[in-house]
Amino acid sequence: MKKYLVEFIGTFFLVLTVGCTVIAPGAGSMAPLAIGASLMVMVYAGGHISGGHFNPAVTFAVWLRGKCDSRDVIPYWLAQLAAAAAAAWLISFFKVPGAVQELIIGPKAAVAAEFLFTFALAWVVLNSATSKGTAGNSFYGLAIGMTVMVGAYAVGPISGGAFNPAVATGITLMGIARWSHFWVYLVGELGGAGAAAIAFKLVQGGE
Repeated sequence: MKKYLVEFIGTFFLVLTVGCTVIAPGAGSMAPLAIGASLMVMVYAGGHISGGHFNPAVTFAVWLRGKCDSRDVIPYWLAQLAAAAAAAWLISFFKVPGAVQELIIGPKAAVAAEFLFTFALAWVVLNSATSKGTAGNSFYGLAIGMTVMVGAYAVGPISGGAFNPAVATGITLMGIARWSHFWVYLVGELGGAGAAAIAFKLVQGGE
């Protein structure tokens, strides 16, 4: 049970930070830095207990890699999505609902953006937090948080820069994204996470 609570807390603060920094008056161009930093500190706080996923796509990748017990996958997802919903509800007390961000280039570009940077995120998680070659390192939280920051700066205007089905759920409930675009996040993010797990096995097959 403690693993699921840790996943709830970490995901909650990640999604809450997204809402607080993205919805006006927000942090403007500094929002990706704040979001990446929130993920970093939560990974450091809870990584030793739950693995610090805070993201259903990361849980999927870690499960495919063989480092997450099958019986934990659904409870992790439920905890992460419940945390996103709770954070979105709390945002309604802090902010006026955000204006919907359109997919300015279109859904195909948004799917590609979410795929690529969810791949990058899962790839960094697998290599920095689950690989024998980096076992016991002290940089994994920073690496994971900064990957999200980089992705948000790089493709945030194209897709919203979620790279996380829980964040996608949160921003949709907050009114930042449309429900009609929710499939974009699921397809891109789960596809990117799955591809990262396959790439990891090809490169680190001995593990």
